[in-house]
Amino acid sequence: MAVIREEELYNPIKKYYEKLGYSVKSEVLHCDLVAVHPELETTIIVEMKKTFNLALLLQGIERLRINSHVVLAVERNRKKSGAHNQRFGDLTELCRMLGLGFMTVTFYKTKPPVIDILCEPGELPQRGMRRKKQAQLLTEFRERSGDYNIGGSTGRKLVTAYREKALRCAYALQGSSPMAPREVAAITGYGRSGTTLRDNYYGWFERVGRGKYRLRPEGEAALSEYHDVISEWAATVSISSAP
Repeated sequence: MAVIREEELYNPIKKYYEKLGYSVKSEVLHCDLVAVHPELETTIIVEMKKTFNLALLLQGIERLRINSHVVLAVERNRKKSGAHNQRFGDLTELCRMLGLGFMTVTFYKTKPPVIDILCEPGELPQRGMRRKKQAQLLTEFRERSGDYNIGGSTGRKLVTAYREKALRCAYALQGSSPMAPREVAAITGYGRSGTTLRDNYYGWFERVGRGKYRLRPEGEAALSEYHDVISEWAATVSISSAP
């Protein structure tokens, strides 16, 4: 059940902290909610929005200048599948990186709202550096011969290192009789040419006998479409160099 106003988040959050022994007041120096524990001498500031957005994040960072324990609170709307504010795992990690706490409030028609504390203020980030992904990033960067994509573009076929290598295989096969993978590898210098031909990911190649491949019309079209990608490389090789 979606809330209409962010003020609807206040009472459930107030009751949550009161059960933990906090004294709670609203709109103290423009803070949505301030909770003070008389025994623990802990103060928590909560800033609320219906959905997670930049304004809420900046508000939380601003509150860290006056108090070390700040929590961001949003509604968890179960019907908004796919919305950016439902990426709670990523949002939680972002809050951890900034030293903020993060909670959600889920409203129901027939039972009281449910509070979920996704992270407490000051929790350390849980996602470390992904070394394997980092290695893949650097390998992909090194194996691309140039910069043939436009950053930020969508709906366009990316020129990846794999596509470049497949294009080199296509270039080796164009206008020739069927070749064995080892012959293609000798021309391209690409040791996994056989795997690329067999997998035929782009539909460019055709097996025409035991261990022999030829180029399909789709491959010819790709060579024309991506001529600029392999032109520099093609100028350095000769098809006659095949065994």
